[in-house]
Amino acid sequence: MGRNDSTALLPMTTLDTTPSRMSDFYIGLTLAVSSSLFIGSSFIIKKKALIKLANGDVSQRASEGGYGYLREWMWWMGVITMGIGEACNFAAYAFAPASLVTPLGALSVLVTAVLSSRLLKERLNLLGKIGCAVCLLGSTVIVIHSPKEEEVASMADLALKMKDAVFILYVVAVILVTLFIVVYVAPRYGRSNIIVYISVCSLIGSLSVLSVKGLGLAIKETISGNQQLTNVLTYFWLGSVAACVSVQLVYLNKALDMFNTSMVTPIYYVFFTTFVILASSILYKEWSCLGASDILGNVIGFLTTIIGIFQVRC
Repeated sequence: MGRNDSTALLPMTTLDTTPSRMSDFYIGLTLAVSSSLFIGSSFIIKKKALIKLANGDVSQRASEGGYGYLREWMWWMGVITMGIGEACNFAAYAFAPASLVTPLGALSVLVTAVLSSRLLKERLNLLGKIGCAVCLLGSTVIVIHSPKEEEVASMADLALKMKDAVFILYVVAVILVTLFIVVYVAPRYGRSNIIVYISVCSLIGSLSVLSVKGLGLAIKETISGNQQLTNVLTYFWLGSVAACVSVQLVYLNKALDMFNTSMVTPIYYVFFTTFVILASSILYKEWSCLGASDILGNVIGFLTTIIGIFQVRC
């Protein structure tokens, strides 16, 4: 076989480096980094609001079941900051590859850890810093080796995928496990175990991501001329987003109120990323396309995150 024949067999992986494509890449990169900065900072702003509230009426604290933070302007600034960050993250996917944008979400953990040690005076020892790094490393490996989402062309395609028995079982399992944690586990162990509240945020968060994607698809189709405002599924996704995000905010506030931000953020990132990957894989069926190296990468990444969590908690 000659040189030209061998070359012909190689996959075409050369990137398009035209000015417009490079411009899109840098726009996506900027949006992804900006997203991490906004989201990482939002944890600090909300934590400062909760600390301010704790110095007043104790019954209004999130950990006491109060909702006094809803009347605190600084807490709302944190919510707005996080919203801007999430908007930047959503927009980044339109310009840059997901394999670039998703791992960059780990930067928000670093931003929070640095700001919490400087602005909140929370102590993060050397082992904790190493644990954060290990958590981020493991999560990044999982994201890199996880299957990429299948592009869904229409709401009809998405509705068809939602009828899959495995996906329905996952949604039911998430709801039942969440109810069990909220009703039984949280009242008993919520104050002593950081995993309790974060588990609720992460489980419901995996559904909120799928809901956001569904709502985004409806908006995209409507803008392109295929009207989806009369589609019942559009309003189902809208209601799901509102419900899931509300639950996430409540239990994330409880976690932030009870534990150090430098601990909440990396563990939340690890759990949230893991459940989002799992939910997306079940809905879009990409695991069947994984090679041995990707499967091994996922296992190693998951074990690495577990080691990191134990280091952070020591």
